[in-house]
Amino acid sequence: MQRAPKPDPASVSTSKPKPRTRPVKATPAANIAEQKVGERLAKRLAAQANCSRSEAEQYIEGGWVKVDGKVVEQAGARVLATQKVELDAHANLATLEEVTLLMHKPVGYESGDGRNPALLLLDPAKQSVDPNLAGGAAAAPRFLQRHFSNLTPTTPLPLEASGLIVFTQDFRIARKLNDDADRVEQECMVQVDSKRALQGPVTDEVLQTAIRRLCHGLSFNGIELPPIKVSIAQQTPTELWLRFAFKGIRPGQIPQMIERVGLRLLAIKRIRIGRIPMGDLPVGHWRYLPSYKKF
Repeated sequence: MQRAPKPDPASVSTSKPKPRTRPVKATPAANIAEQKVGERLAKRLAAQANCSRSEAEQYIEGGWVKVDGKVVEQAGARVLATQKVELDAHANLATLEEVTLLMHKPVGYESGDGRNPALLLLDPAKQSVDPNLAGGAAAAPRFLQRHFSNLTPTTPLPLEASGLIVFTQDFRIARKLNDDADRVEQECMVQVDSKRALQGPVTDEVLQTAIRRLCHGLSFNGIELPPIKVSIAQQTPTELWLRFAFKGIRPGQIPQMIERVGLRLLAIKRIRIGRIPMGDLPVGHWRYLPSYKKF
């Protein structure tokens, strides 16, 4: 009886058959997200207000939508089915304009980036309304959180100075105030010691001589300065303020000019840029620049 030949080891498969698995139906990620955190506010509003998704986003970004009584400006925000969504009765789809903000910078704050930037003062609680605004407070722009983003600081002031500075979202205004600064007249109030000059007392002769030299006859960084307007703004036994009107001022220029004419500098406050005055804007407060006003 013949034995069956042994199988060749090389021809024998050692792999185990893979177990059959039942296919699993994937749950859409959107459904999972909605189960966890609700649905997108824009989607909810579009269905509720019978408008398109893009129109709903415009309403939201325009500050016209409230969720549980609070304004929400992020179209991507998510809401639960139990939350109340309201569209303001006065809502419209007008294009959102870029804004420009005027601020009365206090001493000790940086105009732009720095350790203590003035941007920190842009708080709704510190908003003021120009009393001379045509139409009053009702004519002022509606406050939106988006107005505090993408702001370009212009017309910087040194740390030790106070007064008017400008933040803008409008590239045209930023270009005018930054790139064309030499063509825009500024006005500053400069306080000097009313009693002591660098050498001796402040007499009428000392003061008038200093003003004549400030108006014309000084140089800065080796360059002769163009004529500027300097006059006495306020003079009492205890206070002396000079009014400067000039174009193309450079950082450190006013302190050096005051020192060159022998006076003692106490404070610098800018009160006007171009045709825009600071007015009675309180220190540390801000307001919107009306769109019809130009620098």
